[in-house]
Amino acid sequence: MTLPSWLRTLATFLFILSTNLTTTNADADFLDVRTSLNNDRSGKGGDPKDKYFHESTFHPHYDGRFAQQEVDKEERLPHLTALMQTFLSTMTDIGAETWIMHGTLLGWWWNQKILPWDSDIDVQVSESTISFLAKYYNMTEFHYLLPGVKKGRTYLLEVNPHYIIRDQRDNLNVIDARWIDTENGLFIDISTMRPDEARRKEGIEGALMVKDKHLYLERDIFPLRDSYFEGIHVKIPFEYSSLLAEEYGQKALTTTVFEHHKFNDTSKIWEPQTGIIDNRKRPAKLKPAKPP
Repeated sequence: MTLPSWLRTLATFLFILSTNLTTTNADADFLDVRTSLNNDRSGKGGDPKDKYFHESTFHPHYDGRFAQQEVDKEERLPHLTALMQTFLSTMTDIGAETWIMHGTLLGWWWNQKILPWDSDIDVQVSESTISFLAKYYNMTEFHYLLPGVKKGRTYLLEVNPHYIIRDQRDNLNVIDARWIDTENGLFIDISTMRPDEARRKEGIEGALMVKDKHLYLERDIFPLRDSYFEGIHVKIPFEYSSLLAEEYGQKALTTTVFEHHKFNDTSKIWEPQTGIIDNRKRPAKLKPAKPP
């Protein structure tokens, strides 16, 4: 499902410059952005008032302003693939640097594809990039003509106005932006890599941090390496293997049985298996990197 160059050039950019969310703490509510739903399933009602992005009432990896239920399991991966391809193509076209991280980077490690059991995608950007996206592209819709998709599909780039807060104590807004499929509510989480001034004052050269409590060093991330993911050019962190081992454990890079799938070394595909016993544990949540 790779997007060829001619399709990228056909991507229609619909610059909807309505509410500039970089200057207000109000969120883009259901009535402003809904496409086909009559009821808001964003989960906003149960969240603290200072939280900007809301997880849907039916699944944490869906935006309930655009969907009221999960897509079928068989259809989820093609939707996520298109989500990733269109995001990377768009960032390249507008000149915004981004790189993949966390479980998405682990998928790249194995076969340069999204892990078939995943339902989320994680990418990171720099402070200068998130500021650029907020200033020029916040609340912009991008319409892509996709193979086999009648009339194409529309994606929304939405920036959290709290991105200007650099403190890790802002734990309600650790996601700085999202790339959202307005048809089914699936999204990519975009977080910002920032200088860690506190650790730098302690003498830790090149200390970096993300608001989700992950700690890094510049030499872990930069210079970014070039590769491919889902058939599209992508950037990955320089010390990708050590970052993955620190986050998920060394076995995650070598164990070929996981989540009722077995990795086929010949086809380079995670194949579903029945009656199989997984021999490594999935982490309950992402672990913050240990400071040096």
